[in-house]
Amino acid sequence: MAVDAAALEALARFGTATVYEACGRDGLIDLPLRSVVPGAAVAGPARTVSCEQGDNLMVHAAIPHLRMGEVLVVAMPEPEPVALAGDLLVTQMIARGAAGLVLNGAVRDSAALQRLGLPIWAPFVRVRGSQRSAAGTIGDPIEIGGTTVRNGDVIVADADGAVAVPADRVADVLDTARERERDEQDKQAQFERGVMSFELYGLDRDWPHLATRDRDDRP
Repeated sequence: MAVDAAALEALARFGTATVYEACGRDGLIDLPLRSVVPGAAVAGPARTVSCEQGDNLMVHAAIPHLRMGEVLVVAMPEPEPVALAGDLLVTQMIARGAAGLVLNGAVRDSAALQRLGLPIWAPFVRVRGSQRSAAGTIGDPIEIGGTTVRNGDVIVADADGAVAVPADRVADVLDTARERERDEQDKQAQFERGVMSFELYGLDRDWPHLATRDRDDRP
C-alpha cells in the first residue's frame, strides 16, 4: 500500500514520540539508536534487508532495489558493533534516492557520513568491518529492536529514535496524532499559565499523600 507524500511529511512533523503514542505504543524499534546526522528527521516506506550475523553482503545487494524516498532498514539476527555501512555504501544509497538508513549494527566513517547528510540511525559507531559472504533476504519481514518491520511499512525517525507504522494503519495513526497534538497544545497553554500536571491529570486525587508541599514544610 503506497503512502502519499503529504502523509509522510505529516508523520515526520509529528515525530516519533507522538507517532508511537498514536500507534497505541506499538512499533517502537527499541534500540539505543544514535542519529548520525544531528537534527535529522525522516518518514518513508521501508526497504527491508536481512543480513547474516556480522555480514553486509545484502546491503550491497539491496541498493539496486532502492526506490526514491525509501528508508533502508537493515537487521542482523542480533545487534552487534560491526560496521554494516560506511561512506561508500551510503554514497550509493544517496544516488538511488534513499531517504534514510536504520540498522541494528554499526556504521563507520562517521565524519564523512555527516558531510554526506543521509539521515542514519544506528546503535553503534565502530571501525570493525563486516564480511561479505552470506546471503540473506531483501523485502521480507524483519525483526529489529523487538518490532516486525514489513516492506512498505513507514519508518518515522528523529532524535528520539525510530518507529515503524504498518502501511495499512497510517491514516488512523495520523488522525490520532492530530488529536494528540491538539490535546498537548491545550495542556502546554495550561502549564504556561501555572497549572500543574499533578492536578490536571487527577493525580492529587489518586495520590493525595504525594500532594506538593513547600520544601520547608515539616510533618
